[in-house]
Amino acid sequence: MTSIQLWAAVAGLAAASGLLLLLAGLPVMNRPKLGERVAPYVRSAAPDAAAPPHAAGSLRSAVQLFTPVVQAASDRLSSWGLTPSTETLATRLRHANLSITVTEYRLQQLGWASAAAATGLLITFAAAAAGRFSFPAAVLIIAAAAALGAAARDARLSARIRSRQARMLSEFPTIAELLALAVSAGETAPGAFLRISRSCRGELADELTELICRTQAGVPFGKALRQLSAEIEAPAVSRFFEGVIVAVERGTPLADVMRAQAADARELTKRELMETAGRKEVGMLAPVVFGILPLTILFAAFPGLSLLQISL
Repeated sequence: MTSIQLWAAVAGLAAASGLLLLLAGLPVMNRPKLGERVAPYVRSAAPDAAAPPHAAGSLRSAVQLFTPVVQAASDRLSSWGLTPSTETLATRLRHANLSITVTEYRLQQLGWASAAAATGLLITFAAAAAGRFSFPAAVLIIAAAAALGAAARDARLSARIRSRQARMLSEFPTIAELLALAVSAGETAPGAFLRISRSCRGELADELTELICRTQAGVPFGKALRQLSAEIEAPAVSRFFEGVIVAVERGTPLADVMRAQAADARELTKRELMETAGRKEVGMLAPVVFGILPLTILFAAFPGLSLLQISL
């Protein structure tokens, strides 16, 4: 394939993409749903009711422009099992504490895939300039690069979720003891959570602030705490919240329950620390076995081997 045919193929692909975008932007393809028609009249109750800055407004306009295409493509890929569903992705974004919608995340993933595909396209151009161009190989390289770009964005999201959960678990024993201390001093359960959310900083403290906002909005304390426990999905924190819910609903002495839960949290932290130390100890055996031990054997055996060679 000559360079003229290559550029003709690229131009045809760009023209086809433009035609597909035009077709997707037709009014027939973008009929507003009931929620979209009602949303302007209840905008003051939405979380993003405040007027965004100019840059954020431009980004939001771009997102709204490509929303139908991205939603249709993501729904089709989800139905094929190639990408997670919208509910699963929304849950993961909530766990990562990202203030973006699923469509915005899909656009970010598309941007990463496009950047990786552009890198693959540059590689194919370099191969064509060197006279080693192959169309099937070029298509395979570009598709693999795009898939790796999308997977890299998903891996970054997973890493953010893991690091946030690790920080939350590291903060949990201190938060639990402070809650037990506040309840022992005479605070009620909602008052203790309110005090700790105001005096502490961190990932778990932010979740407690979200809990207080829900209770102040009219959600019962037990229901809001149960919702937060389901959203966090950390076993230790969920057990602590379930113990508090049971104590509040059944009238169990709350101070004793929280002190016991705080002691369990400390024991869990010690156990995890011992397990981490055990894994590190096993990992430290690798340089000893594969590095220091062979050198020691070599140093011990080399003089004898030298004498044997001299005697021979």
